[in-house]
Amino acid sequence: MPPLNNTVLITGASRGIGAATAIAAARNGFDVAVNYLKDEAAAQAVVETILQHGRKAIAIQGDVGKADDIPRMFEMTEEKLGPLSALVNNTGITGPIGPFSNTTDDTIERVFQVNVFGTIQCSRAALASFASNGAAGVIINVSSVAARTGSPNEYIHYAASKAAIDAFTLGLAREVAAAGIRVCGVAPGSTLTEIHATAGEPNRPARVAPKIPMGRLARPEEVAETIVWLLSPAASYMTGTVVQCAGGL
Repeated sequence: MPPLNNTVLITGASRGIGAATAIAAARNGFDVAVNYLKDEAAAQAVVETILQHGRKAIAIQGDVGKADDIPRMFEMTEEKLGPLSALVNNTGITGPIGPFSNTTDDTIERVFQVNVFGTIQCSRAALASFASNGAAGVIINVSSVAARTGSPNEYIHYAASKAAIDAFTLGLAREVAAAGIRVCGVAPGSTLTEIHATAGEPNRPARVAPKIPMGRLARPEEVAETIVWLLSPAASYMTGTVVQCAGGL
């Protein structure tokens, strides 16, 4: 069962892990704010699925890589769905796959703006919401196994951004634990989402699957279940930890 105030904002929730998490959260009793960047139709489809589960939902356009968009996302969530009790920082981008020497300044800056600054700024906004509502909230940051592997010859800059998120998760968790706020991470391994095609290698799943001890990529729903479990009271004594959901890597 979710907390009494059961509203979660999920960034990047129109597809992939974010969409699967939004639907899983609804099944577990959460009302959901579905943040999206461009694909309004996909976000609305997620909203419709949530409504079919008997929960409230709204789609909110916003770029977490733009600091000015973030306050509006939180204001709309609370205006339409009520006090915020949870945040899932799911949005993440990689940029093109390839050696680091070929990575451009623009790619590096955008990856850090979205993956690191966006997560940090959304988390700060969530803390303000929790404080104003008197809620003992939960923040889940979606990391990556890349933070441990470094992703050489693929996207070192992305791996570095996710390592920053792991450090942020630990530090913030320890800072706010006494206030009853939990902060955890989930680090997926390679997952069957559009991120591979977006990075320029749609056939990447077939290339990387043999390197995974379980021999396959994760389904978004498998990662989503881990995230939603961490949101739940079942994980009430977990904070400051990053759960590896990576098929054995």
